[in-house]
Amino acid sequence: MYRNHTCGEIRMENSGQEVLLAGWVQTVRNLGGMTFIDLRDRYGITQLVVDDHTTDAVKNIASTLGREFVVQARGIVRERSSKNAKIPTGEVELHITELNILNEAVTPPFTIMDDTDGGDELRMKYRYLDLRRETVRKNLELRAKMAHVVRNYLDSKNFIETETPVMIKSTPEGARDFVVPSRMNPNQFYALPQSPQLFKQLLMVAGFDRYYQIVKCFRDEDLRADRQPEFTQIDCEMSYVHQEDVLNMFEGLTKHLFKELKGIDIVDFPRMTFAEAFERYGNDKPDLRFGMVIHELTDLVKGKEFKLFEEAEYIGGICATGCGEYTRKQLDALTEYIKKPQIGGTGLVYAKVNPDGSVKSSVDKFYSPDELMAWADRFGAQSGDLLLIMFGSREKTLPVISSLRLEMGRQCGFMDKENFKPLWVVDFPLLEWNEETQRFFAMHHPFTSPKPEDIGLLDTDPGKVRANAYDLVINGVEIGGGSVRIFDSALQAKMFKILGFTKEAAEDQFGFLMNAFKFGAPPHAGIAFGFDRLVSMFAGLDSIRDVIAFPKNNSGRDVMNDSPSPIAQAQLDELYLKLVKSE
Repeated sequence: MYRNHTCGEIRMENSGQEVLLAGWVQTVRNLGGMTFIDLRDRYGITQLVVDDHTTDAVKNIASTLGREFVVQARGIVRERSSKNAKIPTGEVELHITELNILNEAVTPPFTIMDDTDGGDELRMKYRYLDLRRETVRKNLELRAKMAHVVRNYLDSKNFIETETPVMIKSTPEGARDFVVPSRMNPNQFYALPQSPQLFKQLLMVAGFDRYYQIVKCFRDEDLRADRQPEFTQIDCEMSYVHQEDVLNMFEGLTKHLFKELKGIDIVDFPRMTFAEAFERYGNDKPDLRFGMVIHELTDLVKGKEFKLFEEAEYIGGICATGCGEYTRKQLDALTEYIKKPQIGGTGLVYAKVNPDGSVKSSVDKFYSPDELMAWADRFGAQSGDLLLIMFGSREKTLPVISSLRLEMGRQCGFMDKENFKPLWVVDFPLLEWNEETQRFFAMHHPFTSPKPEDIGLLDTDPGKVRANAYDLVINGVEIGGGSVRIFDSALQAKMFKILGFTKEAAEDQFGFLMNAFKFGAPPHAGIAFGFDRLVSMFAGLDSIRDVIAFPKNNSGRDVMNDSPSPIAQAQLDELYLKLVKSE
């Protein structure tokens, strides 16, 4: 036996007991007559003591210990004279009677502590060491617990956990596939699934009724804080349901997760249409933790010879409550912020509501005091507030205002990570037009059902058709999304035609699904939650990397094992592949 207790469980009630521990040496403090060793494992830290009563053999071994040595220690639990209230074992210590080095360790490249001195790339290179840190380990423990709670909840609702294939047929709609060459089928390829979409629909045809899977998915797309080339979804599908049935079911799951894992009661899940979200917040994932809704001013500001407004299709902005004291330097910084290439703004007009209720703006010479007061009234502004106004085309200006709104939310301290405001965004457009290819693409995927009342528009004005699609948004983050599916073969064929598929192409890519529908497909709908995003939100993190055991960096590389990497020519030959030099 290497141990009979862990380093995190010894308490005062163990005083006088002989205990056997094993773990990693976190620190060694030699104070001359006494030596203190902090021994760490997954469960916590216990202080070991070497003193005058310790044998010379143990003292000699203790004198050779370094950080991250793996050791086994036997001793008697005693009450500490100097207690440490910061750790659960801080009232006791272990007076060593026997000490064995199980494995020596070289000095780690960074300190294995919460306030580590290791940068991101260094910690990713030695991720197995980074995972020893309590903060990172707790994130993985939270992930495991969330998966357990999800499974228990869905099991209780008669969902069946079902595995779907990892090597599938490539269907090049949406993000890029990762492809896998087949040795046994020369010049043919599998794809790694972007989602189990087609298979979960086939499970509905098979009569499984309620399916779920906590599943790995793959997308070959550019990375950012909330994206990885491989990620995990809570993937679900239900038969004989309408949209509201799905929303109610997964509101229940979300409420259950918050209650079980954070002790929070989430009550309100408002619904908001896609169109309203864009008009009021400038995007399709509004952060409802604070106000600053967007107001349009176009009708109030035209015809006053201010050229920038006269040439703009749309003028609108936000009211930053209590920010009327912003200096010119701060306002210039906001102007520079919206002009960043990734934001895409062209300029910023501001107005301040003075303590006496009058309004002072950066374009005073074009507008009378009464006209400026009308601006403040439109925004619902009060004394001490700041109006921030942008202009341009509606399509481009609303997202710019949205970015500025979020920046002001950060500056004003409204982004409390323990304040959770969920909502459902519904009635998305079914299709989006691509100017470059001059064709429609499915905004969600080709199997999303149009709103029943909009089906007639498929023949006359497809761009105006709304989808039976929905996203769960929490604090400005899209946590989950799904839709009611098309289950009628004729409607699905019409959808393929609108998307530019020939009959042959549709048959080649999706024939197996359409053939299955011929044998009786029930009405069905589903949703997928971004599991990594959900865990990171519960952990209070901005990036999903620290809730994934072995993540990739921003270039999609695993710097720990140096992948992706070249493969041997013999392997290439077996797969009938030929390398092409990159330009």
